[in-house]
Amino acid sequence: MVIGHPANSGLAVDINPASAVARQAALQGEHAVIRYAGGDVTYAELDRRAAQLASVLAAGGVATGDRVAYLGLNSPAFILTMLASWRLGAVFVPVNFRLAEPELRSVLERSGAVTIIAEEGHRLAVDAVRQSTALHRFLLVDDDPEVPAPDPAPQGWEPWSSAIDRAPVHVEVLARTADDPAVLMFTSGTTGSPKGVVITYGNAWWNSVNVDLRMDTRRGDVTHAAAPLFHIGALNSFAIRTLSRGGTLVLRRGFDPDGLLRDIEEFGVNSMFAVPAMLLGLSRVPGVFDADLSSLRAVVVAGAPVPPSLIEQFAQHGVLLEQAWGLTETAPFATHLPRERTLTKLGSAGVAMPYTEVRVVDAATGAPLPAGAAGEVVVRGPNVTPGYWENPEATKAAFDDEGWFHSGDIGYVDEDGCLYIVDRLKDMIISGGENVYPAEVERALADMPGVADVAVVGRLDPEWGETVVAVVSLVPDSQVTLDDVREHAAARLARYKLPRHLHVTAQLPRNASGKLEKNKVRDMIAHSATETVTT
Repeated sequence: MVIGHPANSGLAVDINPASAVARQAALQGEHAVIRYAGGDVTYAELDRRAAQLASVLAAGGVATGDRVAYLGLNSPAFILTMLASWRLGAVFVPVNFRLAEPELRSVLERSGAVTIIAEEGHRLAVDAVRQSTALHRFLLVDDDPEVPAPDPAPQGWEPWSSAIDRAPVHVEVLARTADDPAVLMFTSGTTGSPKGVVITYGNAWWNSVNVDLRMDTRRGDVTHAAAPLFHIGALNSFAIRTLSRGGTLVLRRGFDPDGLLRDIEEFGVNSMFAVPAMLLGLSRVPGVFDADLSSLRAVVVAGAPVPPSLIEQFAQHGVLLEQAWGLTETAPFATHLPRERTLTKLGSAGVAMPYTEVRVVDAATGAPLPAGAAGEVVVRGPNVTPGYWENPEATKAAFDDEGWFHSGDIGYVDEDGCLYIVDRLKDMIISGGENVYPAEVERALADMPGVADVAVVGRLDPEWGETVVAVVSLVPDSQVTLDDVREHAAARLARYKLPRHLHVTAQLPRNASGKLEKNKVRDMIAHSATETVTT
């Protein structure tokens, strides 16, 4: 008798979400899978259109392993392109729609994408870089009322609606297993050039297992998706698993706090991924806490430090925010704070996901550190990327010999195993020989009256080596001085951590995932006047 034969182990099972959508179409074809301002979509319609688009892509030469890019905001076209690519075994490349021309050129070149599907608002950006890429087919989304497109399509572009309408249904869905690449997602690049992260079907699947074991998620859930889907947090927290499990995705092109409240009340939203700025915006909608928010069961907030005051405010009104931590490379969650610990472990990013290992190590030696000691957070598990696209040097630098992925984040674990993220390793400020973590200072200032947003960076100083600079944007009709900032922070921070400079700006630079772009913040203050402490 053969024990553990691969055919019986489950290792070869098909975990392609496109297969799951096809099954849902057969089971509940008329059920709405997408709620969208431009028109709702049923499972039957989604599966059929994805099958036809797969035929269109295949007729254009797209084969297993080829890359298909999408450039546009959240829409059914994004979902269709992803599913059609997966039906063929192609790798889906969701492109950040906020990239500048040099960044867009780099992403399209390095991905090696052969076909791109784009919305009209991004067509000219693609035209500006197309000659330096491997792209040879250009499809323009022309059937979305939210994004009017020219008729006829401009030279060099095909209207995708007519191509899909003429195409036969590509019935077969190529079976995909754990190690097959599903998504090529470029990191946000807040500290340097973006790297292409390979997300396998196994990475996505194991994250779904972790989510379903830890959070209150159910079949048929209504998920809200307003954060950009080109970001792993929005795409793989709930969106993909919602499609696979027969739920409904309330899909919005962008975030509107008033619209979010309406959607929660109208559709009974159960789950959503948000960055802190989104929930802060929701908290400021008049009457939000008089509304019925009882449908919300799994609200995960990540991507940036969460002000404790915001967590407490929502908790007072029955909504327990669930903090999580992870990166594109962890697809996305490595840790999660269960809702029953929301208030008792305020500020923690939680414990390791069920099938993910997390530890804190000495950044120089890699040796594990005891509870309470700050060091680099490392992760290992089936949800962790196998590496960076065609970049063996970066892959080797990110993984140690035991397979631990080094995140570049500094944190510590308490006696209960709860992780607290302190800051990015590269952002740490050394002032007068003392380590100052900007994120700690940012948290201390996040609930300051009059301050809408805050970033903290270091500035070279001949006496101290570096000094702490607070960069803030203000709520309308507010004024804040450096003395105000220092006085507010002094209640929570040691004196050496207090900002010695203050810069006020209209808006802080954040990328589409809500992360502060610290390089741009440093550039902002490099040649500008700041208010300086005189004490």
